[in-house]
Amino acid sequence: MALGRVAVVTLDALGTLVELDRPVPRLVAELRDRGIEASEAQASAALGEEIAYYRAHHDLGADAASLELLRVRCAEVLRVALQRAGVGVRGDPGAAAVRAALLAALRFRAFDDVPAALAELRAAGHRLVVVSNWDVSLHDMLRTTGLDALVDGAISSAEAGARKPTPAIFRQALALAAGGAGAGDGALHAGDSLALDVAGALGAGMRAVLVARAVVPEGVPGGVPVVRSLAGLAALAA
Repeated sequence: MALGRVAVVTLDALGTLVELDRPVPRLVAELRDRGIEASEAQASAALGEEIAYYRAHHDLGADAASLELLRVRCAEVLRVALQRAGVGVRGDPGAAAVRAALLAALRFRAFDDVPAALAELRAAGHRLVVVSNWDVSLHDMLRTTGLDALVDGAISSAEAGARKPTPAIFRQALALAAGGAGAGDGALHAGDSLALDVAGALGAGMRAVLVARAVVPEGVPGGVPVVRSLAGLAALAA
């Protein structure tokens, strides 16, 4: 189902372009390298608490200084959760080791279909902007995964001062795309969340595509295409 000619395509990051690469085994290994023994169950539960804290507070990381403070706080949430689970991480040495282990364990990788799909969209003349609920390190992540060269820009909620699904972040993404979508051209957003991506894009007057890599959720609005990867996105935007 083609959506009509689209000038600008905005894209969610986590779950759409990239995924966390085996964070729990990596965290266990990184902690062990620093003399801290934790089971996968302990690390998984503690990392779940850290991720929940990060998702609630990532907009505080809007520049280098505030990002550093956010990372310190996230690492402390992880340390306390590990300690509660019986892992010995007391005092300043333990806090420093947990912080280093956390940062080393969080590695992102692009889904296999993404580079070719982005290249196809760019070749077809679409402007591509990543728009994500993330701290300012979104740009670093795109560089380390090699995706920065395949898009025209990116904006995080921390930079925008607004997070999806509010229209403000989508409007800023369109402005970043060299003037946004011209009259009659339209703009499309692709993401993996009904609440954040689909509802947010529709609320901003854009068209939306749901990227459902695993299970297609219930309640997809009529007229919103569902893709299982980004491979078919160029045809929808043509």
